[in-house]
Amino acid sequence: MDSIVVTGNGPLHGQIAIAGAKNACLTLMPATLLSEEPLTLTNAPRLSDIRTMSTLLESLGAEVAQMQGGQVLALASHAITNHRADYDIVRKMRASILVLGPMLAREGHAVVSLPGGCAIGARPVDLHLHALEAMGAELDLRDGYVHARAPGGLRGGRIAFPMVSVGATENALMAATLARGTTVIDNAAREPEIVDLAQCLRKMGAQIEGEGTHTITIEGVDRLGGATHAVVPDRIELGTYMLAPAICGGEVTCLGGRIDLLAAFCEKLDEAGIDVTETETGLTVARRNGRVRAVDVVTEPFPGFPTDLQAQMMALMCTAQGTSVLEERIFENRFMHAPELMRMGALIDVHGGTATVTGVETLKGAPVMATDLRASVSLILAGLAAEGETIVNRVYHLDRGYESVEEKLGGVGARIERITGQ
Repeated sequence: MDSIVVTGNGPLHGQIAIAGAKNACLTLMPATLLSEEPLTLTNAPRLSDIRTMSTLLESLGAEVAQMQGGQVLALASHAITNHRADYDIVRKMRASILVLGPMLAREGHAVVSLPGGCAIGARPVDLHLHALEAMGAELDLRDGYVHARAPGGLRGGRIAFPMVSVGATENALMAATLARGTTVIDNAAREPEIVDLAQCLRKMGAQIEGEGTHTITIEGVDRLGGATHAVVPDRIELGTYMLAPAICGGEVTCLGGRIDLLAAFCEKLDEAGIDVTETETGLTVARRNGRVRAVDVVTEPFPGFPTDLQAQMMALMCTAQGTSVLEERIFENRFMHAPELMRMGALIDVHGGTATVTGVETLKGAPVMATDLRASVSLILAGLAAEGETIVNRVYHLDRGYESVEEKLGGVGARIERITGQ
């Protein structure tokens, strides 16, 4: 099992290219199931989760080809030859549930295993099922699978989510494009990945209004065509690499970065004493004089502070001046990185969904264990600011969401290397 070794060695300088968004790409790929015509995605990230989704789509009859080193995905679903998404594939990644809506909309039936993924909370799929039932789907949960039928096809309906759900909004949005009549999604997620999906579906011929707001209206069409679409930059990778110079000093430009993708996050960086400058090429980040200041953070749905940057922000607060309070309102059980940071000398007190962090002058390198995707990169960031060597074990989580992290951080001066396990 691979490990990553980080040795703190001072400020970072240079440029980091930001990849296409993992969460957007994983949503866009199942859209191929909605059409017989080809879908081409450019600016695709090269990650293990993308390979998992490719395997899942191929198991259903889709053709998936990687070009230009994996940055271009050519997908085609001329025919769906298998309507069962098996547990052996789906268990690896929660985004697998996103094949349910497209298959049901196009074929009228689908059997999809309940998904797996990072151990950061229950994250049930009930909202996905609620949305499909509102469009006339008949659902039966048995033996760990969702058995879905729409014998006469899906029909438009009003979907009122009791809470905001990105995945459920995405599933409902895709399914509604081929439903008969008008579908209205109330309390829809507003994330950039939702907007990106709607833009791609519109290129395929879908009739959609209101993406980026809490109400999305979809007028169903008889069929969708092909399209070519560039995946939006990954705002979570962007925020992660913005924190690297914030934690250990220096100045780094994140190529392709945009403030509109992370406005609430950028506001917190400014409050902590970190300058973020938008340029023609991306975002340049530099820490102001001295230690960063402690700031309080509450995770919220977009446009609030992203839950997927909470662990990385905690790493920054570990050496901030003062005491910060981080409140996690999206997922339960998402402070598993805290004990590992404490092994490095951090002062963290966790009570339920709240973590209180008292900054220390310096962290100390130590062997630590990654518990999930974002936790793994938070430990790498902490290692950049620590004295001595930090060994991050179980980094297979990392490879699900960050491509070439050693090369990207090493390119701006970090001392980081991967040790391949036996």
